[in-house]
Amino acid sequence: MATPHATPRRWFVAGDLNGFFGLVVDNLSILGFIAAALIGIFGFPAEVVFARMFPGTAFGVLVGNLIYTVMGRRLAARTGRDDVTAMPLGLDAPTSIGMALLVLGPAFVAFKQQGMDEQAAAIATWQLGMASLVVMGVLKFVLSFAGDAVTRLIPRAGLLGSIAGIALVLMGFLPLVEALRSPVVGFVTLGLLLYVLIAKGRLPVRLPGVFVAFVFGTVLYYSLGAAGLAPGFHWPEPTPLRLVLPWPTLGFLEGLPATVPYLPLLLPFGLLMVVGGINVSESARAAGDDYRTRDILLAEAFSTLVAGFCGGVAQTTPYIGQPAYKHMGARTGYTLLTGLFIGLGGMLGLVSGLVQWLPLAVLAPIIVYVALDITTQAFQATPKRHATAMVLGFLPSVAYMLAIKVGNPTWIAPENFARLMTTSDGHGLPEMAVIITLGNGFIITAMIWTSAVAAMVDGRLLRASAFLLAGAALTLFGLIHSVHPQGGIYWPWTLEGLPRVLSWQFAGAYVALAALLALLSLQRDAVPAESQQDAVH
Repeated sequence: MATPHATPRRWFVAGDLNGFFGLVVDNLSILGFIAAALIGIFGFPAEVVFARMFPGTAFGVLVGNLIYTVMGRRLAARTGRDDVTAMPLGLDAPTSIGMALLVLGPAFVAFKQQGMDEQAAAIATWQLGMASLVVMGVLKFVLSFAGDAVTRLIPRAGLLGSIAGIALVLMGFLPLVEALRSPVVGFVTLGLLLYVLIAKGRLPVRLPGVFVAFVFGTVLYYSLGAAGLAPGFHWPEPTPLRLVLPWPTLGFLEGLPATVPYLPLLLPFGLLMVVGGINVSESARAAGDDYRTRDILLAEAFSTLVAGFCGGVAQTTPYIGQPAYKHMGARTGYTLLTGLFIGLGGMLGLVSGLVQWLPLAVLAPIIVYVALDITTQAFQATPKRHATAMVLGFLPSVAYMLAIKVGNPTWIAPENFARLMTTSDGHGLPEMAVIITLGNGFIITAMIWTSAVAAMVDGRLLRASAFLLAGAALTLFGLIHSVHPQGGIYWPWTLEGLPRVLSWQFAGAYVALAALLALLSLQRDAVPAESQQDAVH
């Protein structure tokens, strides 16, 4: 064994190849889904996605993996160990998919509705994506120094419940629908993934299960397509390789004003990555690799900022699976290989070329599996007594999903949508307006609801009341429960008519419940001790 402070002798070991395949497939699947969603669902120009968005996004992956590789080798040198595994870094699945489905796609449609032509709308959306990454990167950088305080303030159920709601409702259901638009390919690919990853079934080849499902589903798709058995099948148009360097650009400055309506999404996205970075650091520490949490967070924030400055639209994050990569035998070479492959491949067009040949019917089941895994982990990592609180946090995501669908002008004509937003059946506020208002700012709403109920369960009624009062304040300014269909923020005194009624009714609901809980807290033993125990079901 090497002595402490000695430089590790080997850059690569056999296990690094397994780690490389796993990490590359994760990143390619997310890039593929971003492209498929933007181009296939929203009609986004492919040239802007592949030549402007992807090079900077891939460059962020390169920078982050290089930093984590160096950190791994330094830890190995400092401890004198040759079994140190670098922290894996890649594109974050929930927020990357959220960016595509909830920010970039809807923004592109909105820009076109404002009168922009397709190319101008695509460039404006790209600038919005860059600006969004810069906003999240700055937030992550600031919170890197206060991450522990955040985790003390917001219970784990509140943090994980909000992301699990996104996972189950948006990452699970919406991609499942896309997968089943090619039912044979989508269902078989999903079943194979569940066999190898959930059931831990054996395959006749010694290759990573996700990689096998990836290849098998793709071959099945093109085989059925060539035989005329795949609905809506068409062969991709080959794109020649060309060098696109991710030069730093100030284009994000033009996109900053457009980020304001999306702050209720972007700020929680950044916050969740900080909390995730803390969790993965603890996970790596438990596996034997003691990385400094602040260093992990700062590297993550830096790589996100680099991506944003260079044209990227999806933030990077350290992956929770560091112990799994260690179990594969990976050390520090796999992160170096992944960074070079994704980063250089993004600049040369290789990544874009691969992504174009990956059908949505194959990519979507992988995202569905990730959604199931995230939701399962959220329940496993949350105290049993907070499980119901966490499920409550799923409901705003359902409202947001409905808002996405009913807000689609191809489903409901804009004039009918406007009428539904203002017409009541005589039983309270208009139902459509309530759905839209409930869904806007759904991530922060989920955090507040879950945190408040978790505090109730723990017998901390004044703490629950404080969460609810925070919800009332955020409601008044539209950070949650925005009364604008697009989810924009505003000054409360500028509202008139039904929007004003909606805003004050929702804010008043929070204040009323907060006051009631504060009064209940005056009782002795307001919450029975047995209700605070994990054993209660």
